Amino acid sequence: MSIARLHAFPSHFRLKDLTAVSAPVFEFKRNPYQEQAARTTSAWFDRCNVYHGKKKTRFLSHRFDSYAGMSFPDADLKHLETCTLFFLWAFSFDDLSDEGALQSKPDAVQVGVNISMEVLRNPDHPVANFPYAIMLRDIWKNFRSTASPGACNRFHRAVESWMNSQVEQARNRKFDEIPAVDEFIVLRRRSIGGPIVEAMVEYSLDLQIPEYVWDDPILQEMSKAVIDIMTWPNDLCSFNKEQADGDFQNLVFCIMVERDCDLQTAVDVLTDMLAQRVADYVRYKSQLPSFGPAVDAELARYNKAIEQYTQGTIVWYYHSPRYFRGQNVVNKPEIVVPVYERTPPVEMSAGAPSEASHSASQGSIPVSAMLSWLPLLKLTQHLEYCASLLFFVIAVAVFTLR
Repeated sequence: MSIARLHAFPSHFRLKDLTAVSAPVFEFKRNPYQEQAARTTSAWFDRCNVYHGKKKTRFLSHRFDSYAGMSFPDADLKHLETCTLFFLWAFSFDDLSDEGALQSKPDAVQVGVNISMEVLRNPDHPVANFPYAIMLRDIWKNFRSTASPGACNRFHRAVESWMNSQVEQARNRKFDEIPAVDEFIVLRRRSIGGPIVEAMVEYSLDLQIPEYVWDDPILQEMSKAVIDIMTWPNDLCSFNKEQADGDFQNLVFCIMVERDCDLQTAVDVLTDMLAQRVADYVRYKSQLPSFGPAVDAELARYNKAIEQYTQGTIVWYYHSPRYFRGQNVVNKPEIVVPVYERTPPVEMSAGAPSEASHSASQGSIPVSAMLSWLPLLKLTQHLEYCASLLFFVIAVAVFTLR
């Protein structure tokens, strides 16, 4: 489906308090170590050298430390720090492909994915001087230090799936394609990082749950439902920001096109879908079988933690300035939100390559450091890969210098 089929946007739309939809089922709680963890993770993010100046100030204003405190309320300080690092890495990498110079460049996104995945496959090897890979290396090291082997395997698979979903969405953006609703829901569970979140929740409490439990069909349905419940409010809260950035990979727009309806109708339809998904989760949870007293106790801790994560996530959508541009939207039964004007697309100007070369010469993203560890390829593959990598480096430099 093409974005050309979208109805014209109105001047504003109405949005119900989505936290109230999930609150009867999902507990909200804050972590007492949030501020302490924020100091450590802020210093770490400075060292990673991802953003500078106004862009860095804007990114950090979204309060990812607060998000971690709301979403991992029972984690101890050490684990909360890693969870905060995870958010800083995930959102900065996601923004690179969602709203940056790589928004519609799947081949360049794929290069970044390949570099980053090398960290997971070979954690003891030297890391390319690419900030997103360096960030992931540190998170992976912390994760492996206490998580169970099963949790480590799930994290590895989930990160790979999430990164591949970034490439898929970049490809959809490139061709201005909007997937069908059912198709997009499946993709969105990956692109939101749902399976990574589940592994992070497991890590945050160092849970010990046998591998066979995760194969239970009821638990798998609970997983799909809870990921949808944390995801669909994101699409409702973020689509305004995304359309302003020229990004239409959002369930609201999928509904608009598939149902041939206006924006407000799509918003209302998705809000009703969310309420139904909460009811689905409650039903599945009531059907969960027993795995024995010890396993049931650990699984109960997990379910409570994933529910806290979900509610913390939805609450954060309203508290962070990331989505509502300073508008007071907290604790209101319904809000009226102006539809934002489109921002100019990120273009690589004629002077961009020289700026990128200067940035690389300063050591922020040196091409030689990235290429030094790459596997030997056939000549044609190698040249194609190097060309994509060079484009990726230039695009990243332009994006970070904005």
